[in-house]
Amino acid sequence: MKRRETRKVKIGNIFIGGDSKITVQSMTNTDTRNVEKTVEQINTLEKYGCDIVRCAVPDIEACEAVSKIVKLVNIPVVADIHFDYKLALKCIEYNISGLRINPGNIGSFERVKLVAEAAKEKQIPIRIGVNSGSLDKKLLDKYGKVCPDALVESALEHINILEKVNFNDIVISIKSSDVMQMIESYRLISEKVDYPLHLGVTEAGTLWRGTIKSSIGIGTLISEGIGDTIRVSLTGDPVDEVKTGKEILKALGCIKSGVEFISCPTCGRTEIDLINIAKEVERRLDSTNKDIKVAVMGCVVNGPGEAREADIGIAGGKGEGLIFKKGKIIKKVKEENLVDELMKEINNI
Repeated sequence: MKRRETRKVKIGNIFIGGDSKITVQSMTNTDTRNVEKTVEQINTLEKYGCDIVRCAVPDIEACEAVSKIVKLVNIPVVADIHFDYKLALKCIEYNISGLRINPGNIGSFERVKLVAEAAKEKQIPIRIGVNSGSLDKKLLDKYGKVCPDALVESALEHINILEKVNFNDIVISIKSSDVMQMIESYRLISEKVDYPLHLGVTEAGTLWRGTIKSSIGIGTLISEGIGDTIRVSLTGDPVDEVKTGKEILKALGCIKSGVEFISCPTCGRTEIDLINIAKEVERRLDSTNKDIKVAVMGCVVNGPGEAREADIGIAGGKGEGLIFKKGKIIKKVKEENLVDELMKEINNI
């Protein structure tokens, strides 16, 4: 899979675009003004592999809080700002790693110029975020509805504003809750500009539905070489966004670090409680940072062979199971001890 060539943009201590890895982002859902809670959530997100985090900055109190937050966390923090250019200027002053604004929404050309010049001086990139739910009325009138052409035109208008003030450290997102609309919008914009693209299906939904929609939208584009950074937008714990994003990238072969977990769907040959065993193994692996492939299989006849590429795994029998490494059986264990014994072997790898 060949990635589309884009510019490289630095955000904090990492890069987006060019030959950089595809990064995983999330957004805090704490009140930004609560420094302790926000820092705690950011540190948890980092633990699960979040590369970049965004915080809402609705007022000056939140802005002041950000000045403390950036000093207490390790990963780059992006300030999400709507309309008030003064908040953007303050966040730049407080050494934020990035800004998420729409230049057309913060007022006059002079205001945009002030923000762009301040950001350029501090080498702080700006992400332009176009959203299907907040499309400009004139574009809705022109196209008659929200559509990929309207979304892309909106993005190009915002890009043009920044380019007029000689600002080019730009990342672009064009998000829609409609998966096919999102896919087509990114395809169109990727043909028109070489700025890095931030992928996401906005308002994707709860964990189950949101994961499906995001996997299809983000996965389709990454498989086509489009996309430099991603966020899975879910209603719930932001940790699930990061975990899902990492799994999407693993499934596409974009990253190979961390645990890869596989399990069989079960069938009439299954004679152990494989579903709950698989859930428990997956839960315990949540805190494992080893780069290993773990398999939980239901059949002692086919399990080890089918999962021979796994570093370690279980194959179930009647009230017992086999633990195998690289397809070779190393021990037989009673069903009730399978998970504990498997985890012992994993810890020894």
